[in-house]
Amino acid sequence: MQTLIITGAAGFIGSNFVRYMLVRYPAYRLIALDSLTYAGNLANLADVWKNPNFTFIKGDICDESIVNNLAQNADAIVNFAAETHVDRSIATPGQFIQTDVNGTYVLLEAARKHELERILHVSTDEVYGTIDEGSFKEGDALEPNSPYSASKASAEMMVRAYHQTYGLPTIVTRGSNTFGPNQYPEKMLPLFITNLIDDIPVPVYGDGHQMRDWMYVTDHCQGIDLALHHGVPGEAYNVGGDNDRKNIDVVHLLLEYLNKPETLIHHVKDRPGHDRRYSLDVTKSRKIGYTPDTDFESRLRDTVQWYVGHQEWWRTIKEKDQEYQSFMKKWYADRQ
Repeated sequence: MQTLIITGAAGFIGSNFVRYMLVRYPAYRLIALDSLTYAGNLANLADVWKNPNFTFIKGDICDESIVNNLAQNADAIVNFAAETHVDRSIATPGQFIQTDVNGTYVLLEAARKHELERILHVSTDEVYGTIDEGSFKEGDALEPNSPYSASKASAEMMVRAYHQTYGLPTIVTRGSNTFGPNQYPEKMLPLFITNLIDDIPVPVYGDGHQMRDWMYVTDHCQGIDLALHHGVPGEAYNVGGDNDRKNIDVVHLLLEYLNKPETLIHHVKDRPGHDRRYSLDVTKSRKIGYTPDTDFESRLRDTVQWYVGHQEWWRTIKEKDQEYQSFMKKWYADRQ
């Protein structure tokens, strides 16, 4: 396995994975494919741009000609490309079906046609739905509750079908809430951190007691890498941080790290179909070598400091990107 296609490579986790793999496997050739929609940012790849083993291609995973052209010279595909923001899926579900489901189908067909060694599909813990107690295991039922998680679950069913029907060597990873540098500032942590830096109130959904498992981005990269190289074809692997926290507790940590007052917490109307609790059992991933960094507080502090020290990166988005401003204004207008 020497040449990998990394889709969605200019996004948050995709760009961090590119960086991770170039360091860990210096002999690998990485082909980054990204259509550069609102969350795709070439600045995320600036530090690897001149690496001789890195190539960037602007293109859509739904474009069969581009995907097939690249796949004929590749050994494996790692698919990060997806519409991923739950709020946006509630507002415009159609584009999630197009990218997350049809795009995955195009990648699977290319992998089958060109007999690739492996195709790994990056999914999410949200496909399970919500759980009152305990933790989700890979064999649990998929019960998605948002258009986003439904599109990801649908894509997973296609991945499974291609393994069962055609024997395609597929792997699925289901990741928990991921945080770290370069995350598009409409997601909770970068939105809240950047708002607090500017003394802008943070919009906490409902009572803020939604429970999430938080994982630092390099741990997510580690889990995907291990599943890619050591996972059993046809299997799914949970990749989490063993760091279950209530949203409101995370907000209080952010206030502490940035020395901001609690008056900046603004509780807003909860979003429809909001899952109450996620929790992942990562025993299966640990068996193939997964060792997440469970020091959530330190990694969160590191993340806060990254956004403090890289204000040009996120201000370019929040202050100059009209698409970002339009969506945020429209979405939160109904949440007051």
